[in-house]
Amino acid sequence: MANRLEDLRSAMADTGVDLVAIGPGAHMAWLMDLRPHADERALIGCVSATGAAVLMPALEADSVRAQTDLPFYTWADADGPGDALDQIVRDLAVVEAGSLVLDEGMRADHAALVQDMLPGAHRAFTGETLGRLRMRKGPEEFAALKESAHAADVAMGAAWAAMRAGMTEREVLGLTRDAFKGRGASLLFGIVGAGGNGAFPHHQTGDAVLKEGQAVVMDIGARLNGYPSDITRMAIVGQAPDGYDAVHAVVEAAVEAALAAARPGVAAHTVDAAARRVITDAGYGEYFVHRTGHGLGIEVHEPPYITGTSQTVLEEGMVFSIEPGIYLPDRFGIRLEEIVILRSDGPETLSELPRDARIVGN
Repeated sequence: MANRLEDLRSAMADTGVDLVAIGPGAHMAWLMDLRPHADERALIGCVSATGAAVLMPALEADSVRAQTDLPFYTWADADGPGDALDQIVRDLAVVEAGSLVLDEGMRADHAALVQDMLPGAHRAFTGETLGRLRMRKGPEEFAALKESAHAADVAMGAAWAAMRAGMTEREVLGLTRDAFKGRGASLLFGIVGAGGNGAFPHHQTGDAVLKEGQAVVMDIGARLNGYPSDITRMAIVGQAPDGYDAVHAVVEAAVEAALAAARPGVAAHTVDAAARRVITDAGYGEYFVHRTGHGLGIEVHEPPYITGTSQTVLEEGMVFSIEPGIYLPDRFGIRLEEIVILRSDGPETLSELPRDARIVGN
C-alpha cells in the first residue's frame, strides 16, 4: 500500500493535483487495501502531498481499524461529518487547494461535501492519476488475475461436460456457478444465450431450452481472491447451425488481428480498428455492435477501453479483453473473448482454453 500511495503522490505532483478524495469501492481497495461497508454515511479516503487520512463514520471505525493503520477522523450521526472533514483538510494542508480529484464512483452527496470544503479547487476525475496507475498491473495482480482466469477455464469445461439438449440456459449457468464455487470463486455474471438469444450481446440468461443444432454463447466471470475473471466461448449442441463455421472463422480472424495489433505504444482505437476491419471486410460490419474490449483488474470493466475512439496509448502491464462478435438476428451470435496482459512484445492470454466451438451433448 505504501508504494501505491507514493506512486499516487508522484502522479499528483506531475499533474498539479493537491488532493485526491475517494469513496468505498475499487479505488479504495486498490490504493488503501480498505473494503469498508458503504452506505449513506460519508466515508472518504483523502490523499495529499503530505499525508493520507480517512473520514470514517464512528459506527464503522472499530471494524475497519483492523484493515489499516491510516489515521481515522471519525464522526457520529449526532454531529455529522462536517467538522471531521474540515479537520482533515486542515491537517493535510489543502485548505487553499487549487486542484481536486474526485473518485468518479463516489456518491454525489459525498463528493459535494469535499467540493464545498474546497470551493476554489478545480475538479477533475481520476483518469490521469489513480486511474492511470491502476491500468498497469504488477506481478502480484497479474498472478491473481491468472489464477482467476484458470478458475473460469475450469468452470467453462465443467459446463461443457454436462450440457445437453433439454437443459435451460439457467441450468447451464448453474453448472458454472457450482464449478466456480468448487474453486473458491463466486459467480459475478453469466450470459448463456442459446440460438437466437445469442444474437443479443447482453442477453439475460433465462428459461429458454437448449435444442439440437443450436449455437450457445457462454460469457462467464467470477471473483477469486479479490480479482475477477471474464471469458466468452461458444458451444454447439450436437451439430452446428447452417453457416456457423464460416462466421466463427471470421470472428476468430478478428481476434487474431486485434492480438497482432496490440503492442505497447499503440493507441487503443488501433486495436478496435484491426478487429472491426476483418469483420467489415467479410460483410458483417453492421453485426459487430459493441467495442472490442475493456480493461480488467479489481473491476470487471475498467480502463483501458478498446473502442473506436479511444486515444489511450497502450502500455506494458495493461490488462484488457479482446472480444469481437457477430450477432445475426434470429439465428445465432458468436463472441470470442480473451483477457490479455500486454507484454513488451505483445499480448499474453490469461485463458488456456482454445477458441474453437465445443460440441456438447454427445
